[in-house]
Amino acid sequence: MYKLPEDLKSKYEFVTLASKRAEQLQTGALPRVALTDRKLTVVAQAEVAEGAVRVWEPEDEEILEATDEEEE
Repeated sequence: MYKLPEDLKSKYEFVTLASKRAEQLQTGALPRVALTDRKLTVVAQAEVAEGAVRVWEPEDEEILEATDEEEE
């Protein structure tokens, strides 16, 4: 298991973020770290551990979208 990055609050958040990133890799996204491992789940975990994947808060985006619509 990789070391939990400081910007993540829990192991659950690490696993959730890595699983979402693995889905992206499976649909054709390019890896952000150089690994010889072919398992996309391992590559995704390495990316999250190295900080190559940004933590995304869906609540923040919904607020921004609503604000943008109101301004128009």
